[in-house]
Amino acid sequence: MNLDFSVVPRMTDLLLWGVAWTIVLSVLSMVLSLILGAVFAVVRVSSIRLLRWPVQGLSWVFMGTPLLLQLYVVYFGLAELGLNLNAFSAGVIALSLHFAVYNADIIRAGIQAIDSGQYQAARSLGVSHVQAMRKVVVPQAMANVAPALGNMMIALLKESALVSAIGVMELTLSAQRAISQTFRPFEFYLAAAALYYLLNLVLQQALRLIERRTTLTR
Repeated sequence: MNLDFSVVPRMTDLLLWGVAWTIVLSVLSMVLSLILGAVFAVVRVSSIRLLRWPVQGLSWVFMGTPLLLQLYVVYFGLAELGLNLNAFSAGVIALSLHFAVYNADIIRAGIQAIDSGQYQAARSLGVSHVQAMRKVVVPQAMANVAPALGNMMIALLKESALVSAIGVMELTLSAQRAISQTFRPFEFYLAAAALYYLLNLVLQQALRLIERRTTLTR
């Protein structure tokens, strides 16, 4: 084996640029996927079929097709319909929708586990359905399913590497650019793997802190 890891420090700026964009992409997608997931979950438990059916259809589509294909449809397919998105925006939209439908299933289970008496008590105080769900039911459901949602956020961080396929300059594509300049694939893929691992460790610690705080406030 003729390995030469001395080439990695020379490409530090390129790799750190990729790390920065991976963080921005992942954080935006996480926030949007949680917000959309909560909205989809509330719609899924609604008694209004005209609202439920489109969300259920969206869930079937995004759960039944690969994320990579969804990225291609959002980036290349929408462009043919006249909606030209840059690669970064397309990546955020595809990641957010893909994980939102999974988050919705998790949050829906959390909502259904909440005692219906709490919702009824809120309604008896003159609170509207939307306010009761937003202020009473959904916050408790989110706290109860925080570990499962945390696992989805970790999965999202790792799956963000797929946006390199549409040209987003995140960590994986940065490593590939470094390889094209140095012709050292093993060294840079290993360096990228180590950086992803560090990002995962940081995210796991942040999620544990959030779980502890939500547990203490319940």
